[in-house]
Amino acid sequence: MSKLRFKPAYNPYTEPSMEIFGYHEDLKKWVEIGNSGMFRPEMLLPMGLPEGVNVIAWGLSLERPTMILRNIDNIRKLFGPKVDFKVIKDWPICRVGISCSEPDGTLAGGNMTDMPCLS
Repeated sequence: MSKLRFKPAYNPYTEPSMEIFGYHEDLKKWVEIGNSGMFRPEMLLPMGLPEGVNVIAWGLSLERPTMILRNIDNIRKLFGPKVDFKVIKDWPICRVGISCSEPDGTLAGGNMTDMPCLS
């Protein structure tokens, strides 16, 4: 993704906070790919960090790319009480540097040319 947008956001643990969106050319829409911010001081003190220390919080989303890759239309199919564990169990586990294919012989990831996986 080469087109990115940054949007101010609310997060109870960080202030200021922002969400990161990337434009997905195939889907023709913006997809949330991460969050970031500065940890609030009251979050750091119980961890034993001295006052005045600034800590950056950031995280890139794994669930959104997984939803796109597996054509999942609802995040609740990956998280929560309605998860179908058989579907998840049948998917290959992705690992960097080891290629594999789906049970039908196609490359893992559909239209991706080199999806590293270990089944």
